[in-house]
Amino acid sequence: MKFAIIVAMILAFASVRAAQAANPVVVMDTSFGEITIELFEDKAPITVKNFLDYVEAKHYDGLIFHRVIPDFMIQGGGMAPGMVEKETKKPIKNESTNGLSNERGTLAMARTNVPDSATSQFFINVKDNNFLDKARSRDGVGYCVFGRVIKGMDVVDKIKEVPTGQKGVHGDVPVRDVVIKSVKKSS
Repeated sequence: MKFAIIVAMILAFASVRAAQAANPVVVMDTSFGEITIELFEDKAPITVKNFLDYVEAKHYDGLIFHRVIPDFMIQGGGMAPGMVEKETKKPIKNESTNGLSNERGTLAMARTNVPDSATSQFFINVKDNNFLDKARSRDGVGYCVFGRVIKGMDVVDKIKEVPTGQKGVHGDVPVRDVVIKSVKKSS
């Protein structure tokens, strides 16, 4: 009897711990299909909270992947069709010291040359880009990885192949808009 109670308590504790450890998941519906992304809240809590705040505010809905480099990454989260920049909240702290690497399929924050300048823009690595990691980056800062594609890498691969060109001062812009229809937290 005591053994059964102890086992039940251990299982209950384990299931609570597993539920606490589960990272949030979002589904990004694009004009090319869905991309499901696990967010590493345990490794990049500031960045994930920031991203989820934008998701909750529907900031990404209707924006485009505005920068596509087929042997590097696809970038979105800041521009509406016509390359109209969307207003953002204040920049966040760069969490590139979290030990995660810019590998194929990972989601990372875009930023300017200023280390703590990331707002809403993100990119998905289409190949291993370890030179963006803090340990290997030229600027010694790197780019914060905060998620990974768990379903829909075929969609990312379709997006990376779209024809691109110059639009004003912006290069690598898809000739036809690749729209982020919505980003929603998965239940």
